[in-house]
Amino acid sequence: MSQHKEVKLVTTHQLLAMKQRGEKISMLTAYDFSMASILDGAGVDVLLVGDSASNVMAGHETTLPITLDQMIYHAQSVVRAVKRALVVVDMPFGSYQGNSREALRSAIRIMKESGAHSVKLEGGAEIGESISRILTAGIPVMGHLGLTPQSIYKFGTYTVRAKEDAEAQKLLEDAQKLQDLGCFALVLEKIPAALALRVSEQLSIPTIGIGAGPGVDGQVLVIHDLLGITKEFKPRFLRRYAELHEVMTDAVQRYVADVKSRDFPSAAEGY
Repeated sequence: MSQHKEVKLVTTHQLLAMKQRGEKISMLTAYDFSMASILDGAGVDVLLVGDSASNVMAGHETTLPITLDQMIYHAQSVVRAVKRALVVVDMPFGSYQGNSREALRSAIRIMKESGAHSVKLEGGAEIGESISRILTAGIPVMGHLGLTPQSIYKFGTYTVRAKEDAEAQKLLEDAQKLQDLGCFALVLEKIPAALALRVSEQLSIPTIGIGAGPGVDGQVLVIHDLLGITKEFKPRFLRRYAELHEVMTDAVQRYVADVKSRDFPSAAEGY
């Protein structure tokens, strides 16, 4: 067998090694085969099959409506494209809260039916039992603290979390608890940069931030936001690397014009 084209797979162990040597981790969301293929080929370390699919793929206002079956469908599509990246799948709202047996069943379904590498759950100590039970089945778990979008109705807003001392202290304790339980990494969403740095320094597992400043071990963005496909979403933490909304609109408008004017297809574009 030829060895010259061996691709080194990103594993949970490698993410830990990256933190230890100070190499930052790149993570982006992916929901379909074509996009995942591009992201994986471009060298992204971790692909998150995010429940943000509820927003950007399905058009819901929150992440709550997306189902386990729908998450599995997105995960299957992404896994088929991936040759290198670690694939993490969000467990959707209602698939793990308050019932650790249900959590385990949900996680097993994701792993068996999609072929993904790990799952992500939102919350701290209150979902500890669910995390423990999933880990006993040998399924790697990524944690998620700070702004947890599945709790939008509890918070009532998507503003920065943990600005108050009490909430900051709880976040530090939850982060330690998630590491102690056995999570391999932790997403920190929209918390003060100084707090995110403290968490990152306190933990031996990697932290991946979104709106959590530069002191974390890696960064994650929603791919539609990074590429400028979504227009309305303009938080401070987002850097747009392209303006695809304009590019795609222009391409489609030119196509429509060419069809209307009979310019497309030309004689050469037929058989």
